Amino acid sequence: MSRSRNSILLGLLLVPIMAGGFVFQQHETQQGARLLDQVLNIVSSRFVDTVDAATLYEKAARGLVHELNDPYSVLLSPKELSSFNAQTNGRYAGIGMEIAETQGFISVQRVFPHTPAEQAGVQEGDRINFIDTTNIRGWTVSQTSDALKGNPGSKVLVKFSRPGVNELIPITFTRAVVNIPAVPYAIMLDGKIGYIPLLQFNESAKDEIESSVAKLTHDGAKGIIIDLRGNPGGILDQSLSVSNLFLKKGQQISSIRARNGENQTFLASDDPVAPKIPLVLLTDGRSASASEIVAGALQDHDRALILGTTSFGKGLVQSVFPLDGGYALKMTTAKWYTPSGRSIQKERKLLPSGEFVEVMPDSLETDSVYGGGAITPDIIVRPDTLTTAEQKVFNIFAPKTADVRATLMDYSLELKKSVKPNFTVEPSWREEFYRRLQTKGVTIDHAQYEQAGPEIDRLLGNTVARLAFGDSTAKRRSVSEDNQLARAIEVLKQSQSQQDLFAIAQREQATASANR
Repeated sequence: MSRSRNSILLGLLLVPIMAGGFVFQQHETQQGARLLDQVLNIVSSRFVDTVDAATLYEKAARGLVHELNDPYSVLLSPKELSSFNAQTNGRYAGIGMEIAETQGFISVQRVFPHTPAEQAGVQEGDRINFIDTTNIRGWTVSQTSDALKGNPGSKVLVKFSRPGVNELIPITFTRAVVNIPAVPYAIMLDGKIGYIPLLQFNESAKDEIESSVAKLTHDGAKGIIIDLRGNPGGILDQSLSVSNLFLKKGQQISSIRARNGENQTFLASDDPVAPKIPLVLLTDGRSASASEIVAGALQDHDRALILGTTSFGKGLVQSVFPLDGGYALKMTTAKWYTPSGRSIQKERKLLPSGEFVEVMPDSLETDSVYGGGAITPDIIVRPDTLTTAEQKVFNIFAPKTADVRATLMDYSLELKKSVKPNFTVEPSWREEFYRRLQTKGVTIDHAQYEQAGPEIDRLLGNTVARLAFGDSTAKRRSVSEDNQLARAIEVLKQSQSQQDLFAIAQREQATASANR
């Protein structure tokens, strides 16, 4: 009886304490809202310059998101949201070109296949002079891109200039939904090794990888390399689907853990299309997000050998919350983990300078697989770097990058007309490139220029090959210059199975440890 009465008394005492805590928190919230309202009112009415109310509220909202100190959380305006959706989905209504600013002109850097631009014969190196009746000289890439995009089926007149053509080239395009490929090509390299560059995880990434793997295996591939270097991520659902192509049904792909306890685990839901073929994934410091989900899942399940350098370490989940007026809030809400429980996120902190730096973890290993954020390769192969002499030459080029780029493109466009796929770079090409650089005002001592001869030859050769025969031919030519890809081909040639690949990695790790 006494214990029951005490419990009742204790319960009665707790009610006002808990209620008082709630009142206190509510009071703090009200104070914060009142503070923000007061500042907005004073700025709106008393600031020296007139400030539009809508703009003021937008700036306040952006400031709030910025103060989260999270580089991935951002308030998106309607225009920014449209661009974000186009980049993420890999689809937009336009004409199908990649453009860049060169010497005050907007020039075509790449023409995507099966697009209005390709069908009309647009070439890399073409310069855009007019869009409809407007001279765009001095426009930014963003302005030009916005003008070229529009509703599917609408028309836009573009006038181009082209080296060697005296008159402007007018082309009327009918805008169409453009699908930017996730896989630009899939090729068979030396020793029946298939090579698939995966540039992004757009809405067709899984289908493109699946069809590429099917084609290469049909053609007799003994192993496959998927290149994730430079792949910044994209649609996360696609990373799960791509992983499922190689994992057994029911195997865990990844999981997310949120602050509110809304955790999710993602499993392979279908049978794999390539369950046994030896597989190598290439990663580097620009492989991020969705790329790391795939690499982490396949590494944890011993389904792929990871080769290259450590990935970026972006294991944060961003959710997009629609807001009134066409705005949206993209905000970090959770973290991604690999099947073994490793966090993909490499922790970073914001310095007073505004720079984000990595926070080193206490432990770097988890269950014999590297932990501490990001994906560490099974075989680390660092990319070749420029020699000191070569670096000095390109440092001289740097302030004149636009002139160097324009000269390279113009000269390569001329050279592409007279080369065959197995061409070699002639010494006269390098000499002529030097002469044209001098004419453009890019001054450098000839003897010093020659010290970077092999790198300049490589630059000329790859640019001419890409313009003349496409990306796949350029890649074939550059394999010997890509030591990470060359190493991946080498280990696959030595292996009959995935376990053979891991045996090679274990031997290399043991040797590295013994030499420390």
